[in-house]
Amino acid sequence: MDIAWTSFTPWTALAGGALIGLAAALLVLFNGRIAGVSGIVGGLLRPMRGDVLWRVAFVAGLLAAPLAWALFAARPRLHIDAGLPALMVAGLLVGVGTRYGAGCTSGHGVCGLSRGSWRSLAATATFMAAGFGVVFVVRHVLGR
Repeated sequence: MDIAWTSFTPWTALAGGALIGLAAALLVLFNGRIAGVSGIVGGLLRPMRGDVLWRVAFVAGLLAAPLAWALFAARPRLHIDAGLPALMVAGLLVGVGTRYGAGCTSGHGVCGLSRGSWRSLAATATFMAAGFGVVFVVRHVLGR
């Protein structure tokens, strides 16, 4: 495994993490909602009266943030070592996993853990272990 130390950006990573935490805290403080992206987007697929505007604003912010960042900093070079079929299968598996796990990494890993939820701890440990396992198999067993 190679680490591109010239691309290691601890200060922007720290700032990004702090902004994610701040956004999650503000959403729960002012709206009483957990910032779980899969649940927010899922709520847009089954809209309920009075529950759409904040969801649209949240998703719009997720889409606008990288565009705003690109105005002030160079965009990183994008390189994906997978084909479209693999990405589609991966996306499908992530979607199924968020349904079975009753939440996604942002809902459980960021918001659930910060609330001290044991269920979120179990979910986060499970998806982290699964991710580590998949990376190990793909890199060391399959040699890709």
